[in-house]
Amino acid sequence: MGDEFGPDFISVTDEDGNELELELLDALEYNGVQYMAFFPADADAQDEDEEVGIVILKAITENGEEFLSTPDSDEELDAVYQLFMEQIFSEDEEDGE
Repeated sequence: MGDEFGPDFISVTDEDGNELELELLDALEYNGVQYMAFFPADADAQDEDEEVGIVILKAITENGEEFLSTPDSDEELDAVYQLFMEQIFSEDEEDGE
């Protein structure tokens, strides 16, 4: 994704009521569903011993309203994660040429 205008941030609230700020890394479509990969915006402030990974959410529409949700299964998450890794690393290789 282009960084012409800087990074995109969103705030989401998890099922426990905790608010998280996420930075959008990339987006892709898989099986007709839009997925987005995010990185926690406060990752630099977290404990160095704590492992930080990407957050994958999908856009779904219910009752005409669009919102973000987690993938429904580990298999779905794994497949989308692999697609994001391929896409991110292919972009890195293109930038390095």
